[in-house]
Amino acid sequence: MSTLSIFALGGLKEIGKNMYAIQFRDEIIVIDCGNKFPDESLLGIDLIIPDITYLLENKDKIKALIVTHGHEDHIGGIPFFLKKLNVPVYGTRFTLGLIELKLKEHKLIRETKLVEIDSNSKLNFGDISVKFFKVNHSIPDCLGIVFYTPEGAIVHTGDFKFDLTPANNEYSDIHKMAEIGKKGVLLLLSESTNAERKGLTPSEQMVGEHVVEAFMKAKRKVIISTFASNINRVQQVVNAAKKTNRKLALLGRSMVNVVTVAMERGYLDVPEGTLIDQEEINMMDPEKVAILCTGSQGEPLAALARLSNSSFRGVEVLPDDTIILAAGPIPGNERDVSRIIDNFFALGARVIYGSGSSSGMHVSGHGYQEDLKLMLTLMRPKYFIPIHGEYRMLHHHRLLAESVGVEEGHTFIMSNGDVVDIENSEARMTRKIPAGNTFIDGVGIGDVGDIVLRDRKQLSEDGMLVVVLTLNKSEKKLISGPDTISRGFVYGGDSEELIKDVNRLVTKTVNELHEANKTQWNVMKQSIKKSVGQYLFQKTKKKPMILPIIIEV
Repeated sequence: MSTLSIFALGGLKEIGKNMYAIQFRDEIIVIDCGNKFPDESLLGIDLIIPDITYLLENKDKIKALIVTHGHEDHIGGIPFFLKKLNVPVYGTRFTLGLIELKLKEHKLIRETKLVEIDSNSKLNFGDISVKFFKVNHSIPDCLGIVFYTPEGAIVHTGDFKFDLTPANNEYSDIHKMAEIGKKGVLLLLSESTNAERKGLTPSEQMVGEHVVEAFMKAKRKVIISTFASNINRVQQVVNAAKKTNRKLALLGRSMVNVVTVAMERGYLDVPEGTLIDQEEINMMDPEKVAILCTGSQGEPLAALARLSNSSFRGVEVLPDDTIILAAGPIPGNERDVSRIIDNFFALGARVIYGSGSSSGMHVSGHGYQEDLKLMLTLMRPKYFIPIHGEYRMLHHHRLLAESVGVEEGHTFIMSNGDVVDIENSEARMTRKIPAGNTFIDGVGIGDVGDIVLRDRKQLSEDGMLVVVLTLNKSEKKLISGPDTISRGFVYGGDSEELIKDVNRLVTKTVNELHEANKTQWNVMKQSIKKSVGQYLFQKTKKKPMILPIIIEV
């Protein structure tokens, strides 16, 4: 009997860059390929995607990339993945529409095979057959996946909640889930984002009512920000604009792109004449205008941030305008969002913010504890892997699983790189594969490593000192300099004595090395770095980057 293996490549003990893989014999199927955005410690990094070293080593075995839904943390890494592994991509109609936008941007659309699927699709890859079931989330066309293998059924839920009154009337396929569970599930991988939150996730319908109410109370123009991909929320904004006789302008490239795809593919109903161009905003009475924009997570270059600091050309926020943040901040973004809210209050605007019951303007697309327990009860798995969450979320999800019947010890809390192997229907987690982060820096993929990031951090904190000296080529004696240039460390005009002391120390170090006949460049550079570094730390308690430049003439 061959071993069935489940690989964690992303999305474990973190939020973002989701990626998993399942392998049986010579068939590997990859599930999702997302990205996540860097925190402030990763200087100059644009995106983080999963490390696909193991997949590259086994590229001939990869049969497909199946995508559960179209959020960035599930599709954002696809263009970079396809540049190295050109395999067929399977996704729903709306999901493929969003993927196509990325592939066009990266000039990959012609080389990529995109295969449309839905909840009734059936796929076969050698010993693995694949079926799907519909789940409800904060973006249209979301799927859970069932892999039927010789060892048993493996279920991946995707991101989900159980909304019994969804705004788009796309209901979770509870009956199909129950059937899958009745036939037997060997292993369930289920998302854990809200495993700490008690109860059931509120319905999206609640948001629509509060949006309409806010639009009616607004004295002047309304500016509302949400995730561009939350088409249900966008539809409710469109409905509120229609009910209050307002025209709607879209700001932000991703908002325009996603709304265009949703309208073209029939996921968004926008009455003719509702949308206006940005240039028309100031031509209309403020009480007749609403603006839907990106930037609900505080992104500094997004439309909302630029509106808050009055740098969005042609659109100005004035006193008594209403600002609505119809999205909760992702953990880590709270400070940036708070700064934007403060800016709007300073401009005299009325700001409605806060998730859940505090404002009524946002409900989560991820299941709370009762949703997660319902999924576990429907599937009744023998083994369980909580996914898509930080460690505490995975831990709480494990407790929920045990509370509804999963045997203690049958839950695996995995880290990225961990592998669960199943043989004779018995699972174990005993090995690892290469996994981690691949950094995207401009056009570079993976060419920024820990050493570069460490240098950037040092430069950002303590600056740099460049020491230039000229040596006689034959005798290796100092004939000019040293000249010391400071950037981001101390201002030369204010620290002339310190710079003079550094120059004297460099001269002394070079002369001592010459007397000892130690004139190799690398020895000289290391000695200068060491002596100057120790002196500067003693005097300033700072550790600037020291770059000796030696010129021979």
